[in-house]
Amino acid sequence: MTAYLAGLGVSVFGVDLSPKMVRLARHAYPNLRFAEGSMTALEMRDDELGGILAWYSTHHTPPQWLPDVFSEFHRTLAPGGYLLWGDYVGNERLQPTHGYGRPVSYESYLLPLDRMVDLLDQAGLIVTARLEQEPGGRVNRPHACLLARKPETPCRGSQGETARLYRRRSRGGQSDR
Repeated sequence: MTAYLAGLGVSVFGVDLSPKMVRLARHAYPNLRFAEGSMTALEMRDDELGGILAWYSTHHTPPQWLPDVFSEFHRTLAPGGYLLWGDYVGNERLQPTHGYGRPVSYESYLLPLDRMVDLLDQAGLIVTARLEQEPGGRVNRPHACLLARKPETPCRGSQGETARLYRRRSRGGQSDR
């Protein structure tokens, strides 16, 4: 995705926790910038980024760390900046032992999409669009995308208000209470 966005003229860089993934990215795209780093502690100034793409990058993050991830995204996004998040959704913890044609050992945490909306809202990001896809083609799990925006000015509503309003709109105006 980094190379695709760079090809469109967007000023981009990539961050990954894994030194091996950073090496692979640098080798594949030597003219682009990639750095080791954590989504919970981005080496960016407050309000610096116009956008963040978190594309299938949070399902390996333990759920209890997601509030820190999304708070860090909020901190580094400029007012009015966007987060485009996409990942698998569900309600399960996976611990595969085989994948990519070889033995593997990692964990994936799939959360319901409404829970992700709540977490973004609690971090101060307003979800403006939502797309859910059922398994099909080469993707054998439900997955979804959320577009969220950091407000131009701080929100004054109670935490969770944006998520409640969004769910009400997505159900045709029915209240969630």
